[in-house]
Amino acid sequence: MHASQDSQGRLLLSGNEAIALAAKHCGVHLATGYPGTPSSEILDGFQALGGKAQWAPNEKVAAEVALGAAFAKARVMVTMKHVGLNVASDVLFTMTYSGMQGGYVLVVADDPGMASSQNEQDSRRYAEAAVAPMFEPCDSQEAYDLLKVAFETSERWGIPVLYRITTRVCHSKSAVKPVCSPDQMPKDVYNPSIQFERNIAARVMVPGHAKPAHRRLRAKLAEMEAWNNTQGPHRTEMRSANVGIITAGICYHHAREAAPEASTLRLGMTFPLPMALIKAFVAGVKRCVVLEENDPWLATALRAAGLQVESKNDAIFRFGEMSVDRVRRILRNDDSIEPVPPRGKPPELCAGCPHRSSFEVLKELDCIISGDIGCYTLAALPPLSAMDMMIDMGAGIGMGLGLRHVLPEAEARKVVSVIGDSTFLHSGITGLLEAAYNPPPTGHVVVILDNGTTAMTGQQEHPGTGRKLNSDFTNRVSYEALGRAAGFPNVLTINPIRERDVFKDAVQKSLAKNELTLIIAKSPCILAVSHIVAGEKERKVWESNGISGGVKTEGKVL
Repeated sequence: MHASQDSQGRLLLSGNEAIALAAKHCGVHLATGYPGTPSSEILDGFQALGGKAQWAPNEKVAAEVALGAAFAKARVMVTMKHVGLNVASDVLFTMTYSGMQGGYVLVVADDPGMASSQNEQDSRRYAEAAVAPMFEPCDSQEAYDLLKVAFETSERWGIPVLYRITTRVCHSKSAVKPVCSPDQMPKDVYNPSIQFERNIAARVMVPGHAKPAHRRLRAKLAEMEAWNNTQGPHRTEMRSANVGIITAGICYHHAREAAPEASTLRLGMTFPLPMALIKAFVAGVKRCVVLEENDPWLATALRAAGLQVESKNDAIFRFGEMSVDRVRRILRNDDSIEPVPPRGKPPELCAGCPHRSSFEVLKELDCIISGDIGCYTLAALPPLSAMDMMIDMGAGIGMGLGLRHVLPEAEARKVVSVIGDSTFLHSGITGLLEAAYNPPPTGHVVVILDNGTTAMTGQQEHPGTGRKLNSDFTNRVSYEALGRAAGFPNVLTINPIRERDVFKDAVQKSLAKNELTLIIAKSPCILAVSHIVAGEKERKVWESNGISGGVKTEGKVL
């Protein structure tokens, strides 16, 4: 946190930085998650402020670790992007039943417009489906303020809370006036006695316990809606009675700029919706318009409640981010086709990226490449055009296996699965197990692109780097040992740049075998190479000293 306070005690912070500071001031005991743009900076910021933060192998594990801590009355925060919530949804849907004793806030960052994502899903639907209360801050100040309300809501009803932010809130900077300076703690900070109290009926979700838990959950929902109607974090601003706008999140600011004369109802807690408050607002204006990004989730809910509200034309405005110009068009019912924005320079792999060499070889061998998510996904674009499919984290191995099972032998032998190191640890290990459990007749070739970091989201650490979020040394996963343990008879580690011909020969011979082959294409990310090389030198000293759980500080091993 490098911002300094002005004469009025304000800081200039991004939404992510504001959440990190709020987490510290809320007394969060543990923050965990998986890096994903636009959420990645939250945990880095919290750790820089002295908070206990850690990266998990994936979002599901992060959510489960946090849940265990919340069972001991700790305040916990989990961070991820919207597609990460798909991975964590398994635990989310049941922990709303189980509840917890500590405060639990799951920060999920949606990406309208898909600036760095493979889909444009709307996480608000998860709140409704999982019956989890949801907050939506509109700027950095509200991102700071509402986190405290979210924790209090979680603790009052013993329930996990979704904290939905979007790209524009995450990365835009605005003034924040915190309750105290960043290096201080508020006097009223939450500080429970951390302890575990046995409650089998609440936490063991067998049907006999889950059925009454579901009824308790629905009763909580009714209580939360009643509270949200009378005390919820909303702002009603009555100006003109001719036009009223109901909105949440960043759309509030677009609405204020586009229609400063309109009355507005800015919702801070959007599930359960404060229907009584909303009905009163609608009744007070002649024309009411709902403004929201992504799906017409809010408009649909209000119409289902019998309210006569207008909303955007989904055929045009459902896609991409909202803007001031778009709001103006929606308010004047302008459904004309939007001008196509000028195309920018398409992204590509960095000059010197080790993945370039790997994909060049695979393309030379005319491989059918089942790819995955990471910076190496850019190999699908010109000039390489060397990836044939990419759907979700870890799917590269499974999709490749599917092709191997059904293609004619000559075609099947061309199939290679490619996956990055962080993505492999996130959700690729089960694909490795599937390959050994149900091996195709022609075998299969899996290539782990190990560049020593989570490059796409900002060069974060992961279990394969041997370093924690704060750069402390820790256990390092061996991909070679995992491959052998899974049942791969052929496991090779090759530098695809220095040993390009060796890599090409290994792939070519592996494709001709009726066996499973795991190739670790190991070469450091060009952007992180100095950090990785320096860390490896320090690690050798750490290991030679026989230190377990040692701490690296300013280049020295303690």
